[in-house]
Parts: sequence; C-alpha cells; structure tokens
Amino acid sequence: MKPNILFIFADQHRHNIMGCAGHPIVQTPHLDAIADEGVRFTKTWCQSPICQPSRASVITGRYPHELDVISNDGGFNPDWPTVMKQLQGAGYETATIGKTHYHESYQPPKDGGKIDMRSQEGFVQSFGWDYVLEEYDKYLHASSRLTTPYTEYLAQHGRLDDYRAQIKSAFRLTPEHWRGQTSVLPQELDLSSFLADQTDQWLRQRSTDKPFMLKLAFVQPHVPLIADPVWSEYYANANIDVPPLDPPEATTPGWEKYLAVLSNHSQTQMMDHDFVEAGIRQYLGMVSLVDQKIGEVLATLKELGQLDNTWIVYTSDHGEMLGEHKLWAKMNFYNGAVQVPLIIRPPGGAPARTEDALVELTDVTATLADIGGAEPPEGCHGQSVLAAVEKPIEGREFLFSRIGNFAGMRNASHRLTMNLKDETPCELFNMNNDPGELVNLVNENASKDLVNDLGARLKAHLTD
Repeated sequence: MKPNILFIFADQHRHNIMGCAGHPIVQTPHLDAIADEGVRFTKTWCQSPICQPSRASVITGRYPHELDVISNDGGFNPDWPTVMKQLQGAGYETATIGKTHYHESYQPPKDGGKIDMRSQEGFVQSFGWDYVLEEYDKYLHASSRLTTPYTEYLAQHGRLDDYRAQIKSAFRLTPEHWRGQTSVLPQELDLSSFLADQTDQWLRQRSTDKPFMLKLAFVQPHVPLIADPVWSEYYANANIDVPPLDPPEATTPGWEKYLAVLSNHSQTQMMDHDFVEAGIRQYLGMVSLVDQKIGEVLATLKELGQLDNTWIVYTSDHGEMLGEHKLWAKMNFYNGAVQVPLIIRPPGGAPARTEDALVELTDVTATLADIGGAEPPEGCHGQSVLAAVEKPIEGREFLFSRIGNFAGMRNASHRLTMNLKDETPCELFNMNNDPGELVNLVNENASKDLVNDLGARLKAHLTD
C-alpha cells in the first residue's frame, strides 16, 4: 500500500521557535525528534505573510496574485485544482482537522442570527477533503451567535462562558489584545488538545483500506497570547530573550503609511520590555503544547502500526514577529513573519539533515503530491524537495511573497520589499551580513543596480 501522509500545519509558528532550530529555551522534543529522523529546511518562505493567501497557495501550489487572494477577504474557488484532489485521484482518503480558513462564513450574520460553522463542511470538502472538522482562531469563539465543534465541546464541559469571557478580554485591537495571560481552561480542554483528540479518534475509527493524507491544522500558536496553565507555569520564570524594540525605517511615503498600519495593529504604545516578555512566555507555552500533542498523535500512529508507513511533514502558514522590529504578528517580509519552519521525515526515519537551500511552500504542495505518487495540481509552481531527505538540493534562485499592495522577494544574499502601487522599492537587506535586517540599503548608491535588478525580476514574476 502507498505510504500515509501526516501533514501538520500550525498557524503563526515562527521558524526559529524550536529546539532543533537552536532556540535555547523552548521545549519541542517531538518536533526535534522528527528533525532528528529527517530533514529540516532553514530558508523556507510562505507565499503570503497572512493566513488566507498563504493557505490558498499551499493547497494549489500557485501564487496568491494568480488566485486573486492577496488578503484575508475570501475568494477561494472550489474549482481550483488542489493537491488534495490529486491525492484523492491517486487512491488516498483525505481528512482535515483544524483550521482551513477557506471561507468567511465564520462571521455571524448582521441580522442577529446564528450560524454553525459545520454548515460550511460541504464547501470545504469541495476542495478535495473527504472528512472535515473545522475550527478557527480563538477570537471566533467569543461570539455567542456562532457554534463550532470546540465551543460545543466546552459547553458540554461547562466551561464555555469562562473561556468566552477570557477571549473577549484579549479581543483583537482592544487595549489587552497582545497581553500574555494564562488560560482559564485546564490543559486537557485547550483547543490544541481538542484537535489532537479529534485526530486520535479519526485515526482509530477510519478504515485502513486506503492510505490517508491527514492535515492536522493546529490553530495555535496564533494569538491571543494565552497558554495552558501547565506550560504557562513552566515558562513563568524562564530567562526570555526580548529583542530590541526598534521600529523599522520609513524610506518612502508609501512604506511609512504601511509601517503605521503595522504599528497600529501591534499597538506599539504597549510594547515595553516587560509587556513583550510576558507575551513571548505565553507564545512559547502554546508552541510547547502543540509539540506535546504532536507527540500524542505520533504515539497513536505507532500503536496502530501505521507510523512506519507514514511520511510526516511539518510547517506553518506564516511566522510571528514576537516584538522584533517593535512588531507583533505578521503582514511584512521580515524573516520572523515570512519564513516558516519546514521538517520532513520519511517512514522509518532517515539520518538527520539540515538543508539550507531556498525553498517555499509551493514546493510543499509538489512534495505532498510526490509522496502520494500523484501529479502536482495543474498550475502548481512547486518542485518536490523529497530528494533533500538524502542529499543536498539546488533549491530556488528566488523566493516570492505577497500581501496586498506589497511584495517581497529574496535570493541567496539579499531581500527586497516593493510597493506595487507605485513600483517603489522600500527595503533592501543583506541577509548574509545583516540577518537581523537592521540596515536598510535600499537608498544606498552602491545598491542601485541590485535594487533595479531584483525589482525587475519581481515585476516579471508578478506579470508572467
């Protein structure tokens, strides 16, 4: 039988918040173990540093501008060729448990009516999923007019009101939006625990007549910055490395306006050392719980005799700034936001490798198809990176990402940001000499030719 595929897709997991990536504090023993038996990629870009465009790109292998999804405004089309449809055609049973974010129907009707998120399962299935259990960011759960599997689960345990009150207290763009705090729920009722439990049930109840492609899409470590009590206590006195809280340089009027948008979203007036430190503690706790639950799912696969016939692919839709450049969240092309973790482990494991070639999430699309012996979906720009499990690969010459009217690209040495509205370069960083992206070279005379060359390549990418 063909191998199974466990595709673990976290939300907003910063690329270097793993022990195997060199983080000195965070506890991620299961992700580290996967990396110890596979290949970890060190330079992987998402195709948009925000949720929906990145997710659209991952399932199709196409770029957000081709799909006309360049912001979180919906626009997903069930007619798109997807990797899930290709795997179905190759004999796979497909399942998604967790966040898909394919639609905007999680917004309750303005007329005061109610909506059950499960009403959208048919729409999600039309993209190539046989089984769907969908959740969304915790902010969704604050609305009493909307029901999801998780809110129903908490109601059954008598904890929904307590949970909703806490989420409302940290609701987006309120004064407490980015404040780190400990969850009022015990660890066993956390959303990450719920999704892992649902995964365990699906694995145990499914027929083994077909191989599976299961996407376990954790909602965390997406904000709000609320970790479960166990991991929150673990990091309570940890020595947290808070980055310098220096805002980016505004080089053009258009870039200055966009930086103001990012600053407003990050509520930078709240961002002193102690405030950011408290948020980072909770973020580490959420990452560690995701890792803990990954370990439980792998234990289930082992118990069922399936682990030695299962490929494991771990990545995320985008990263998280965690105070770097005095910003939270994403929506920019700094490494913290646009670079994502990527680990691939073959069935039975392999000698550990670290791959430094440039790759992107469209390559994950092609890789999932390759594992299943299927052709990539029509229009996919990705190239399978399975060869990296055994040997170095050449990788890409350029990486591309897009959000709204801004686009980013990088090659082996430099990273460029461009305002597409007026085709004005905004940022240029030497990624080898300045990995922290602190010295913007875009207006330096010595950089003029490089800026022009990279800008021309970026515009060609967007028009080809």
